[in-house]
Amino acid sequence: MNGEEKGKRGDGPPGPLSRRQFLGGVGGAAVALTVGTASASALPKLAEDTEKVLAESARQSPEMAKAAARREAAYQIRYQAAKAHRRQPLVLHTSNGDEDRYPNRIGNYSKGLPHNAFGEVDANAYESLLQAVDSGEAADYAAIRTSGGRRLTNPMGGLAFELEGMDAWDITAPPAPALASAEEAGEGVELYWMSQLRDVDFLDYADHPDVAAAVADLNAVSVFKGPRVNGKVTAQSLFRDPLPGCLDGPYVSQFLWLPTPFGAEYIDRKIQTQLPGLDHLTQYSDWLDSQNGFGSVFSRPDPVRRHLRNGRDLGEWVHVDVLFQAYFTACLILGSPTNVFDAETDGGTGAPFNPGNPYFAVRNQVGFTCWGGPHIKTLLCEVATRALKLTWHQKWQVHRRLRPEAFGGLVHHQLKSNRYPGALHRDILESNVVSRVLSKNGTGLMPMAFPEGSPTHPSYTAGHATVAGACVTILKWFYDERFIISQPVVPTPDGLALQPYQGPPLTVGGELNKLASNIATGRNIAGVHWRSDARESLHLGEELAISILRDQRALYPETYSGSTFTRFDGTQITV
Repeated sequence: MNGEEKGKRGDGPPGPLSRRQFLGGVGGAAVALTVGTASASALPKLAEDTEKVLAESARQSPEMAKAAARREAAYQIRYQAAKAHRRQPLVLHTSNGDEDRYPNRIGNYSKGLPHNAFGEVDANAYESLLQAVDSGEAADYAAIRTSGGRRLTNPMGGLAFELEGMDAWDITAPPAPALASAEEAGEGVELYWMSQLRDVDFLDYADHPDVAAAVADLNAVSVFKGPRVNGKVTAQSLFRDPLPGCLDGPYVSQFLWLPTPFGAEYIDRKIQTQLPGLDHLTQYSDWLDSQNGFGSVFSRPDPVRRHLRNGRDLGEWVHVDVLFQAYFTACLILGSPTNVFDAETDGGTGAPFNPGNPYFAVRNQVGFTCWGGPHIKTLLCEVATRALKLTWHQKWQVHRRLRPEAFGGLVHHQLKSNRYPGALHRDILESNVVSRVLSKNGTGLMPMAFPEGSPTHPSYTAGHATVAGACVTILKWFYDERFIISQPVVPTPDGLALQPYQGPPLTVGGELNKLASNIATGRNIAGVHWRSDARESLHLGEELAISILRDQRALYPETYSGSTFTRFDGTQITV
């Protein structure tokens, strides 16, 4: 659906539902034997046929009665969860209107479809995409007209259903900034500067002249929604997010640096990165080939593995990562004790669980299947694919936002031939950074970190960022976000070793928020996403995770009153 109306995020079920509230009436004796915590009077009346089944089971044997009661309890949990989601208001999904505003579709994603010499999509090919979106039929998706060797990435993914948490269509993101808007231009200026600063180490930002130039450019644009210090973009706030803890300490989260215990194994956090100075799709023929679905694999890897230092390193990290990798390793670090006997492999923080964990009040038991290591690690990974289904619906069925790579083509043609008058805000066309890129490369194209450029799916919302929002929310729900990391580190200038960090304390919550920001923004630094992609997607993932936690609350037999943590907007929530 197109238009200018602002969408709203879904809110999930109204308040946390307890196990007691979820369970249906399963007969007094059977309840006592099977679920214990739910009284018969608190449960909804059973259908007549269910009463008959329970009565017949009770006549057969006490064991059959217990089995029947358990089955009914399981049914009621699922039924009541579905009812809670069904009661929520329907959500209106609204795009920014660019698809209707520009008949040649220059404001929308079209990579992998055929294009003319200017990189403008073939009208019939784009209509075949819209036909598939409108019908939802697999045959129509299979009939989308494509070009080149790269296939479209799972455009039907957002049509899939889930049995846990909110449905992918029950939450939305606001319209992305419009192509001609000042906000889009401000984000574009930031992206061009990200490309120019990929080889500047984050620890050198405070004194680097190019960073100062980037700060000046961003302070000059009409609209920029990144964080500020005393009302200004600064070297400390550059390329960061306004999440609690993200402006504290180094740019990179401790969870991307600290050595990681993995059972009896040990993970050295050095990465294979790319050598400095090589950007991609800066020449027009390469760029046009990329729009038409032809991908390059040329790269120049650094033969030496190094700790993450700069934007190029971070971009390469998010280029080849496993979907939940960053958060799984963070969980391993959080859940491992500090190794005082071996400083070289000491990456554990020994962070305590969230005070809401019910086993703090139990003296003779510890959590395992529930409220222990297996619980948190599987739940952490479990939310990832659910987050992708949610964000894939926004990408393909709602927004179809163009990638920064395609935006760079519009900038190039407007500067060269005034081909798109009025389509781009003057803040991007008159920025110092675009002039710098044009002078350096001979084109106004946005330099890409990846040889293939962007993935073959639309920009908004972002998969990495939605998964980041969901997984980090799970970690904050399970661990005490107030805990201070005792031995934080930074890399040496060559990235070959770690050394102690000297500065203000760093908390688990702040560094988890920073981790989500790093992964989301790393995709921006690589040139494949926008700031608003990352910002809105983090919140989508957070909402999804909360809805899953609410659904799962009814599953636990322990006495549990909720765990409190800080959301990305700084407010606290108890789930």
